[in-house]
Amino acid sequence: MEAPVYDPKHFESDSLDAAKARILTPEPGVTTEERWARETPYLVEQIAAQLGAGQDSLILDYGCGIGRLAKGLIERTGCAVIGVDISASMRRQAQSYVNSLKFTAVSQPLFLEMLRAGLRVHHAYAVWVLQHCLRPANDIELIRGALQPGARFCVVNTTTRWLPTDQGWKEDGVDVAALLDGCLERVADKALPPEAVSEALGAVSFFRSYRERQPAGAAS
Repeated sequence: MEAPVYDPKHFESDSLDAAKARILTPEPGVTTEERWARETPYLVEQIAAQLGAGQDSLILDYGCGIGRLAKGLIERTGCAVIGVDISASMRRQAQSYVNSLKFTAVSQPLFLEMLRAGLRVHHAYAVWVLQHCLRPANDIELIRGALQPGARFCVVNTTTRWLPTDQGWKEDGVDVAALLDGCLERVADKALPPEAVSEALGAVSFFRSYRERQPAGAAS
């Protein structure tokens, strides 16, 4: 059998319902809509608190999908959000779903050009994203390069990799948590409670907040 080939077309969708099902797949006994209603407000609240987001904050939503968290954060805090996503159809739908002048969704190549031009953000988050990235170490470095000094980076991720391929979902053995811990300082580690996610998903996931490592003797 030939080796599986990474297939980013999995994340393309032709409708809002299809996009939602890509973003939050149904689980046994839990529909996509139920996950959306339970998980989204919890994560918006927790990410806003972890990042200290406010009206003057510019936040990076890495792997924004249709902007479900960006929408909530903007409505809750008044921050501005730049979303980055591999899926052209998700980016198009995000503009209308979020429906805010304080949001835009761009491709990774455009985001790279923005960084080269000097763009830096106050904070960032990536929710259920790094588990799907082909080379997560590269994505982590890209996010780090976008952060201003003192910025925080929130990550929600499964401990298992889920790579979309032409042969279905595959695991490549990359430890995303170890990659993060190897280059960043962990400042918060939260359990995902059953009122937000299913017990099964919570048992194989983590919610952590990071920042750049502080020099020895530096103030927190």
